[in-house]
Amino acid sequence: MRRDGRMANLLLALLSRDWAGVPVALVVVAVGGSLVGVGAAWAVALGGLLVAAGVLLAAGAVRHRMLVAREARVNPPPGRLVEVGGHLMHVLAEGEAGGGPTVVWMPGGHAPGEDFRELHTMLSARTRSVLVDRFGTGWSDVGPFPRTTAGEAEELPAALERAGERPPFVFVGHSFGGLLVANVARRRPDLVAGLVLLDPTPLEVIAFAPPNRQLAGMRRTFLLTAVRQLFGAHRGRGGRTGQLCAAASIFAELAPSGLARVGWETVVYDGDLGDLPLVLVIPRDFIGGEAVLAGARDAAEVERIRRFYLRGRARYLTASTASRLVHTPEGTGHDFPREAPEFVVGVVGDLVRELQVVSP
Repeated sequence: MRRDGRMANLLLALLSRDWAGVPVALVVVAVGGSLVGVGAAWAVALGGLLVAAGVLLAAGAVRHRMLVAREARVNPPPGRLVEVGGHLMHVLAEGEAGGGPTVVWMPGGHAPGEDFRELHTMLSARTRSVLVDRFGTGWSDVGPFPRTTAGEAEELPAALERAGERPPFVFVGHSFGGLLVANVARRRPDLVAGLVLLDPTPLEVIAFAPPNRQLAGMRRTFLLTAVRQLFGAHRGRGGRTGQLCAAASIFAELAPSGLARVGWETVVYDGDLGDLPLVLVIPRDFIGGEAVLAGARDAAEVERIRRFYLRGRARYLTASTASRLVHTPEGTGHDFPREAPEFVVGVVGDLVRELQVVSP
């Protein structure tokens, strides 16, 4: 790993610790005190400002730590904490498999399993359903840095095994979570009965798409928000900085340069999944893509961008010879798991029933 990469990971690891704001603030106070001791007018003025800033930072850092501790008391983990690689990962499993496969959900972005709690609750009335908090999300520990899809594809099966969940599994992943579960299936086909990919992220789109300012600014936003939270400059409940830092780390893959480094370990190529039953669920239209289209020069480029993304969405069909395409309800976009939860649970339930029929 390059030196700048190591430094970035060290910085993210520091920012991800909710207690880190206090020692940083004390360092600022110490530097200010040293300048005051110099005695020169400029040094006294600058040192006084640093001492004052350090005291404010320390107060904010203590406030943040108190908010995080209060949140942990009010909302204890509903599932089990299992050890994976020396860190604790949260797994919530409910419902009875009834002889069929267990369903494992993975939300998009780098979100906690709780984001799919509604889907999980609906499906657990029919079969066994599992939510997993990736490291740096939900009730799980922050885990090691850097965060990578390849690493999480190893950690997820380990967490299921430590929690006592038995294969076969049907993995259901949305967006970036779809990329993750497809990687799990490629690495551990012995565990997987089927996949449901909910508008998964095709990394070729990241590599060759027109510039996307929103995506490019996401890591910077994560980092700035983490710093604000670390020093208490936020409203409402105390959010853990670890989730923001973990997202900033793994989203480094979502850039042409990042993909060039991890492509072979992260992209699921044509035929990689053999004849694994795969259901690809995507919207018919480019709803929600207005921000990308806004950068087009003319109507012809608008059409080209729209076609590029719509065709790219279907690429996962080539990963398995047993894949099929399902379109989401009319009027829904990329966020259809929230817009049409009954539809999603129905698609997943249909695959579970099919697999029960063909099981020996």
